[in-house]
Amino acid sequence: MISGVTMKINVDDYIINTLKEDITSEDVSTNAVMPENKQGKADLICKQDGIICGLDVFERTFKILDEASCFEANAKDGDFVHKGDLLGVIYGDIKVILSGERTALNYLQRMSGIATITREYAEELKGCKTVLLDTRKTTPNMRPFEKHAVKVGGGTNHRYNLSDGVLLKDNHIGAAGSITKAIEMARAYAPFVRKIEIETETLEQVQEALDAGADIIMLDNMDNDTMRKAVEIINGRAQTECSGNVTKQRLKEIAEIGVDFVSCGALTHSAPIMDISLKNLTPTE
Repeated sequence: MISGVTMKINVDDYIINTLKEDITSEDVSTNAVMPENKQGKADLICKQDGIICGLDVFERTFKILDEASCFEANAKDGDFVHKGDLLGVIYGDIKVILSGERTALNYLQRMSGIATITREYAEELKGCKTVLLDTRKTTPNMRPFEKHAVKVGGGTNHRYNLSDGVLLKDNHIGAAGSITKAIEMARAYAPFVRKIEIETETLEQVQEALDAGADIIMLDNMDNDTMRKAVEIINGRAQTECSGNVTKQRLKEIAEIGVDFVSCGALTHSAPIMDISLKNLTPTE
């Protein structure tokens, strides 16, 4: 669950901007059929099995429009829910319910879809030491929601943004001139508390990164045999992360090789939404 303070500091602005995208001057449809304010309620209904995530964001969307809005939940983030479940009831001004419905559902459906696929991937690594990571391949202006959904689904967040850690990829290496030079420059620039991770694509690059003192060596787009040899070369002298072409079907094989982390962009960039609807809107007065 996203705490109240975190929500107001880090999330409210995102929700407000999304509401502005959907309501530029007025909600013409709602104002046409609801000339007067009236209290009502609507049911939040699950239409497919999966992991629910984003119920607090769902409620917050309506509260931003009207603080008097209230959501009574029958589930909590992380629960496995089933098609036909009544997830909760939203109470409030009918105008607010109608105007906030799409934005609130967009967040809930997207976050639940990510949590669901993450749970499926995490189950493949159950009992293994390998940790499942997300990436920065998130939908623009959706990162806090999508990263939260990965955690709810059982994954672990990689760095949140470019200010959050040192990760030297192929173009950074190209800019610096070599793996060794890139690591030396990063070590001199970054605070001593920062770990330095660097991307490698060949066994020669792995050895160079190890000799240069990398803390984490990313094994990018390697086949299983090459990755296995890389882990043997590193031999625990740096942490290892597998990245690139990671599918659910490959996860057990990757874990058996013995990498510490496996990062998967598909958790956020390819997750389908979960089908959830707001139905049965009725007046309560």
